[in-house]
Amino acid sequence: MLYVIIAEDIPDSAAARSKARPAHLYRLEELKKQGRLVLAGPFPGIDPPTMGPAGVTGSLIVAEFESLEQAETWASADPFVESGVYASVTVKPFKRTLP
Repeated sequence: MLYVIIAEDIPDSAAARSKARPAHLYRLEELKKQGRLVLAGPFPGIDPPTMGPAGVTGSLIVAEFESLEQAETWASADPFVESGVYASVTVKPFKRTLP
């Protein structure tokens, strides 16, 4: 089943995010290689394509896991969680309807 992981960053997360980003991306690449990653990306602090000094306010990941518990366990081990980038993380089952 698909699960959505919605994470909200702490204020001024840019330095901590930059430091933990390679390990965070590595985990996402592993999901991608397994064919389980649907999409992932950050929430820009502002609307334009270049985030600039506004930075990032959080992240969204949609991926396949066997259970909610497995998705929560995976999300809680994210390097952004471990390094304090995320203030909160929510994991919910997701039913893809379109496209």
